[in-house]
Amino acid sequence: MKALLIDDERLARNELRRLLAAHHDIEIVGEAVDVEDALEKCAALKPDLLFLDVQMPGADGFALLERFEGSLPAVIFTTAYDEFAVKAFEFNALDYLLKPVDPNRLVAALEKLRLRGSAGGEGEAA
Repeated sequence: MKALLIDDERLARNELRRLLAAHHDIEIVGEAVDVEDALEKCAALKPDLLFLDVQMPGADGFALLERFEGSLPAVIFTTAYDEFAVKAFEFNALDYLLKPVDPNRLVAALEKLRLRGSAGGEGEAA
């Protein structure tokens, strides 16, 4: 699964990259530092998964989702702000992880992603 890390903080991206190294089915195809950068990289790299910060210079992560064209990848928010969680789920976020990201919460979020992917071709549950 191709993932794009979107966060204006280099240290946060590096830590997430470190945590994701243990998950061999997740391939980090790029990093973006703001909404404009993320839109360009999404168009070029076609990620399956976004790890998306909320607060970034210029525009927030929600603005990215509003401007996204085409099929939206799975989104896991990674942010230091718990007050945006309800809004994140209104955008159908797969999960909402608070920084610093707890490795166990990351595992749980990735399990949701894997379960969703494996159920995708099996039709709807009764």
